[in-house]
Amino acid sequence: MSWRPTYRSSKFRNVYGKVANREHCFEGIPITKNVHDNHFCAVNSKFLAIVTESAGGGSFIVIPVAQAGRIDPHHPKVCGHQGNVLDIKWNPFHENIIASCSEDSSVSGITEINIQSIYRAPFRIYDILCTAGHLIQYKYTVKYTSYPLHFLLQILIWNLEIGEPVKMIDCHSDVILCMSFNTEGSLLATSCKDKKLRVIEPRTGQVLQEANCKNHKVNRVVFLGNMKRLLTTGVSRWNTRQIALWDQEDLSIPIKEEEIDGLSGLLFPFYDADTHMLYLAGKGDGNIRYYEVTTEKPYLQYLMEFRSPAPQKGLGVMPKHGLDVGACEVFRFYKLVTLKGLIEPISMIVPRRSETYQEDIYPMTPGTEPSLSAEEWLSGINRGPVLMSLKEGYSRPSKLVFKAPVKEKKSVVVNGIDLLENVPPRTENELLRMFFRQQDELRRLKDELAQKDIKIRQLELELNNLRNSPNINNNNNNDEDSM
Repeated sequence: MSWRPTYRSSKFRNVYGKVANREHCFEGIPITKNVHDNHFCAVNSKFLAIVTESAGGGSFIVIPVAQAGRIDPHHPKVCGHQGNVLDIKWNPFHENIIASCSEDSSVSGITEINIQSIYRAPFRIYDILCTAGHLIQYKYTVKYTSYPLHFLLQILIWNLEIGEPVKMIDCHSDVILCMSFNTEGSLLATSCKDKKLRVIEPRTGQVLQEANCKNHKVNRVVFLGNMKRLLTTGVSRWNTRQIALWDQEDLSIPIKEEEIDGLSGLLFPFYDADTHMLYLAGKGDGNIRYYEVTTEKPYLQYLMEFRSPAPQKGLGVMPKHGLDVGACEVFRFYKLVTLKGLIEPISMIVPRRSETYQEDIYPMTPGTEPSLSAEEWLSGINRGPVLMSLKEGYSRPSKLVFKAPVKEKKSVVVNGIDLLENVPPRTENELLRMFFRQQDELRRLKDELAQKDIKIRQLELELNNLRNSPNINNNNNNDEDSM
């Protein structure tokens, strides 16, 4: 019997990465130089948001996706954070709503953005968090509920309808590195600096599964759709980058471990539940590896690798309804190249000769309508996302209207100064900016006071002239004669 090589047929084995032309890239953006392990980029079908470098405080820039090319250096930025912005996320149900968090421990909010406000109107920031945070996660089935991660040891679950936290999960003994929700939102997986991987029931905070990862130091974790699997990226005991596949119901031992390479950059996993493809991108690398995930051995099937000489600071991912279906595009990255100030779109394309709609690579995908309200989810109801078809293209806007929570204004007055309104400066640069602002305000008030003094003098002169005018004296004399 002759030997035959093992061959596995797959419609995604020829997927290739295509970099957009120069005119479709975004140039001239001062990308942040922060070394925090986040992507610093968020994308939806309308806007591209990038965390930028700023002299003081934190800011990010919002650009319409259709507005490619060189960006104006004076393009307005979203400001409001006094510390560096660490993470930004678009609301999956409201494409004009973005959440941001920073290290300033005072502001983490939601900003409402529209096309007009990008060019002329100031941005509105709704304060929903008052603690430092370094990660934000939306649940893709729940309306108005976000899950920002506390910078220290807790996870806070917020209901944005009321602007209040509804649950705090404090089962971690060290800094939380990453978190991921399953499709229904009934489970939360976290990786922690204490070298433990946990699966938690988010509404009660109960730890359902826990793994002590001594040989595989976990950094990032992601649920693999409805496969009841977890995938983690991390470092092995020999300091090589490694990925591991886990059963979410039994974390005692990983199903599969595979070493990637000996580089030191953090590996970011991106999973496409529609095509069952896993993308691995290293921070500081120029390469993106992609695999096909299956429920049978060998579980992870290596497909190909996209190579690029430019290192990536972070990556943003376009939602499915923003892809080019006509070009058989199944995934799109927005690569941040800090040295060039460049945002480079990278499309993952399945080569097909036919120009008709390819139903086999575009199954029903999560849409822009929530399947649950925040109250329903908090009451214990589990439901998958509302699916939509990409056959006719995406044109239906979301009918939901975001309303900012109205909260009573609190104040902490010390020596006649409201500390919540007047946050004391923390650095020398903030002190200098505050000093110059106060000097400008004093000059403006002095000028306004001088103008009012001149106006008072003019009115006094007019009043004296009226009193001394002969017409008024004659009228007074006539009144006396008639009497």
